[in-house]
Amino acid sequence: MAAAVHVIDHPLVQHKLTLLRKKTTSTAEFRRLLGELSALMAYEVTRDLPLREVAIETPVAATTGRMIDGRKVALIAVLRAGIGLLDGMLTVVPGARVGHVGLYRDERTLRPIEYYLRLPRDMRDRDAIVIDPMLATGHSAIAALDRVAASRPRSLRFVCLVSAPEGLANLRERHPDVPIFTAAIDERLNEHGYIVPGLGDAGDRYFGTKA
Repeated sequence: MAAAVHVIDHPLVQHKLTLLRKKTTSTAEFRRLLGELSALMAYEVTRDLPLREVAIETPVAATTGRMIDGRKVALIAVLRAGIGLLDGMLTVVPGARVGHVGLYRDERTLRPIEYYLRLPRDMRDRDAIVIDPMLATGHSAIAALDRVAASRPRSLRFVCLVSAPEGLANLRERHPDVPIFTAAIDERLNEHGYIVPGLGDAGDRYFGTKA
């Protein structure tokens, strides 16, 4: 059975996503909203991480608490736009290790070309979360998940803000066992491979650059 596509429809997430989409949103505001959105989404993405019981001492008495089981969470950002999701998620899971997959899109073929890869050590003991704001054609997400899956993480999931039906279909075909978390499933891709209505180029808007 294929893993689920989780649409995070919390009112705060949807409110901030609408502000993020507006073309009049400034670079500074875009960065702030992206950080807030990723922190809110992190709570949902990590909801089912396994826990283990540990014996602790409070100032009052001995008790048993629960902590995330395993070595640590690994956040894997797809460069460059994925960097925008890192800070917010790290506020929720500050002990997470961070990795990067560098990809750029060939504008003619729309296919990803890898130029950088750096993953945390001991991935077999980690729960890996691959993050990228946009899931358009799905080619970059598939390439990133291919590389991370090869490291044999304990679990693997993918997080994006906005997705297109075409990208979701491609990703589920290639990685059916990877849960997908998104804040919105938009209408379609245009002839240039951009999500409609989308929010533009997330990397350019976050870094204040133009393609």
